[in-house]
Amino acid sequence: MYTVIYDGTCNLCVTLVRFLEQLDQGKTFQYVPMQDEDTLQRWQITPEDCEQGMILIEQANPQRRWQGSDAAEEIGRILPMGNLFVQAYRSLPGAKSTGDGFYAFIRDNRYKIFGGRDSLYEPEYPVCESDRCAKI
Repeated sequence: MYTVIYDGTCNLCVTLVRFLEQLDQGKTFQYVPMQDEDTLQRWQITPEDCEQGMILIEQANPQRRWQGSDAAEEIGRILPMGNLFVQAYRSLPGAKSTGDGFYAFIRDNRYKIFGGRDSLYEPEYPVCESDRCAKI
């Protein structure tokens, strides 16, 4: 199981999380908006950390984490048949550095390009601790 930490007020981010939720149905991924600072503290993740983009954490081994374009690639690799696309992408000369730059540009301009939400998106598959789910 993995935790995806995303910007819960970014239209693009929420659209991608909704797509993943629909595709995965909570079998592999659970979600926490980066605005939920209380939940993020358990992984020692600060708001400054979140400024570098989405974060993917392996729940069984929280030291294994990916951020930004690396997180996007790892999510793609984990999805059924996604590894084929990620391997093809990684095999193209210059694709990784171009993809990293593109991700950084979108991350830094996401509100200008895609707009923001008036309210925080609460995921359908939040990170749960026993019978308490991390919802704001």
